[in-house]
Amino acid sequence: MKTKNKVIIMSCLSAVIALAGCQKEDAKDRAEKKIDTATDMAKENIEQSNKTADERIEGMKDSLDERADQAKENIDQSTEASKEALENTQEKVDKNADRAEKKVEQIKDNAEKKLDAMKDSPTTVLPAVTGEQMDDSMITVKVKDAIMADAMLSKSHINVDTVNSVVKLSGTVDSEKGIARAVAAANSQKGVTAVQNDLTVDVKGK
Repeated sequence: MKTKNKVIIMSCLSAVIALAGCQKEDAKDRAEKKIDTATDMAKENIEQSNKTADERIEGMKDSLDERADQAKENIDQSTEASKEALENTQEKVDKNADRAEKKVEQIKDNAEKKLDAMKDSPTTVLPAVTGEQMDDSMITVKVKDAIMADAMLSKSHINVDTVNSVVKLSGTVDSEKGIARAVAAANSQKGVTAVQNDLTVDVKGK
């Protein structure tokens, strides 16, 4: 009887051990499947990430290429515009230089013609002196006479020169009033267009 009980007990233990082993095997299989599933998902995620990254990189590359092409086009347009402006400026400079050269040549030709005409002419005829026009020497004489006729200026030392109807007064007088009278006397003469006053007051002579 005891032996039979032992056999039953041993049979039960064997069954339990076998069952436990089966459960361990099932747990191991489930763990391996989970690991495989996680590994596949990780690989899939990595592949998707790589694909997305490649697409972004390709998009950025296309954008950079497009921007580079646009920048090159802008540079080419700017260079062409600058070149055209420079050519226009150079053309204007050349035209102005040609005009200036022609004007110089024209002035030179006119001067040479006048010189030739003067050389060909034996004498130079001066215009006749009229009541409205007097030569410088006559103006000088009339101004000197007017100054000497003034009692206040008769003892002054006044020099009179006339160039192109402009009378120049130089020398000394006794007072500021004398300077004013001398300038007035010169201005009053016919043919005088202007009076240059270089007179000074002789303080020592007083």
